[in-house]
Amino acid sequence: MDFGVVLQTTPPAARVVDLAQRAEAYGFSHVWTFDSHVLWEEPYVIHSAVLQATRKVVVGPMVTNPATREWSVTASTYATLNEMYGPRTICGIGRGDSAVRTLSGKPTTLAALRESVHVIRELANGRPVEHRGRTVRLPWALDHGPAHQTEVWVAAYGPKALQLTGEVADGFILQLADPDIAAWTIKTVREAAERAGRDPMAVKVCVAAPAYVGDASGASIEHQREQCRWFGGMVGNHVADLVARYGEGGSGDNPVPAALTDYVKGREGYDYNQHGRAGNTHAAFVPDEVVDRFCLLGDAADHVARLRDLAALGVDQFALYLQHDAKEQTLRAYGDVVIPALAPVVAAVS
Repeated sequence: MDFGVVLQTTPPAARVVDLAQRAEAYGFSHVWTFDSHVLWEEPYVIHSAVLQATRKVVVGPMVTNPATREWSVTASTYATLNEMYGPRTICGIGRGDSAVRTLSGKPTTLAALRESVHVIRELANGRPVEHRGRTVRLPWALDHGPAHQTEVWVAAYGPKALQLTGEVADGFILQLADPDIAAWTIKTVREAAERAGRDPMAVKVCVAAPAYVGDASGASIEHQREQCRWFGGMVGNHVADLVARYGEGGSGDNPVPAALTDYVKGREGYDYNQHGRAGNTHAAFVPDEVVDRFCLLGDAADHVARLRDLAALGVDQFALYLQHDAKEQTLRAYGDVVIPALAPVVAAVS
């Protein structure tokens, strides 16, 4: 299992770069950042600084979207970073949440998301593609070969988005760490890949969620929950869209699990000015049980146990959101205990 860290580009940018350097030193393979240019600093500028300050980590957004950034501009950014620092970029993408909603926009259609995945991937890797009614190519962009492609991983929750992911994406991003929900989403993605004639195991799986390593005592767990409750509110934005689209529990042969949808019944709106922030008052509706299921809390042994369950489901990477008051403590625990403990699982599962 690979490990990534997800950082908010909150100023000062030097702090983001420092955490990225620490993550690489502790054995993390990926550094991801939020992409919401109104709420936080411009991620791609900071990505350049992260790549300059590190040697091996792969860097990208979790996640960008096809609405606020023109697709060829996004691809050009990755191609430029690859030319400057070697092929070390990755594109996480979804339909759009905070980046579009803070500008009174709406998430893009799945059709637009599907097309953007293809256009960004081809252009970023130096290949021509049909875009806006004409053949476009970045003539200066380098093709680093099949082993060093900029991949496009899609973040998804609902059945149709999961199907799209299996059909066209290089990887699948699930932004929560509940093993039961992970099992359903991974199964949906892989079945869609197989129906599309793809190797279902070639679609990589990334589970992303807050991870807080602390004591396993009751008082400490309560504090950890409060530091991570914001995540249930963030996921709730997407779940509310699913409920509006499919109804509670969904419909058809592959209904959305109630474990994903039930908890948003108490949701009463959301303030994006508190998005991704510990202490978010608009996440009060998120019950403790959901925080415990969606996030990784407790001591290092608790994290290892959950990650072993996820690895057994076929998860290739765990990316931990580091938005709480124990950043260095958690990174250190992962480097010292968690990452080494998961190394044998890779051989056992693969």
